[in-house]
This record gives sequence, structure tokens and C-alpha cells, in this order.
Amino acid sequence: MNAISLDPYVIGTLMGDLVGHDRRPSAFLVYLLIEASGAEALSYATIAERTGLSRRSCQAAVAHLERRRLIEVVRRAENEAAIYRPLRPWRR
Repeated sequence: MNAISLDPYVIGTLMGDLVGHDRRPSAFLVYLLIEASGAEALSYATIAERTGLSRRSCQAAVAHLERRRLIEVVRRAENEAAIYRPLRPWRR
């Protein structure tokens, strides 16, 4: 398993915000996976397999993260896996 370096904000603030305030622990797990994956194309099935969540939970988590502007989603084609990029709005 590869080690990843996280911005202290992710654990100190974002985790409490997504898990405690938004009540979306699945969104926090998906954010961590996207952060660790870099610019890799990920299908919902792959996200579900790697996080242990259901496919539907992954879809809801991605939608929530996109709505909160914590990730950018690039879809090349409707039937291809999307490329996810973590955003860090706290670094302005």
C-alpha cells in the first residue's frame, strides 16, 4: 500500500465537516480515494470496490463532493470512467 501525504486541513477540518456536519462519511472516504488516486480514471464500480461502499453510495458521494466544489469531474464520454481531481478551496 502506498502512503499519501494529506494537507492537515483534510483531517483537521474537512473530515469533521463532511462526517459530522454533512453526515456524509461516504463522501469523506471517496474524497480520500480520489486524493490518493491522482488523475486516474475511476468508474463507480472501482470506487465502490476500493472503498467498500455500494455503487449508489459512491454516486451520491461524488455528487455531494462535486456540489461542494471539493472535486472536479471530467467525463470524456458517457460510457467511459470519469477522471476525478481533488480540489483544495481552502488553499486560496
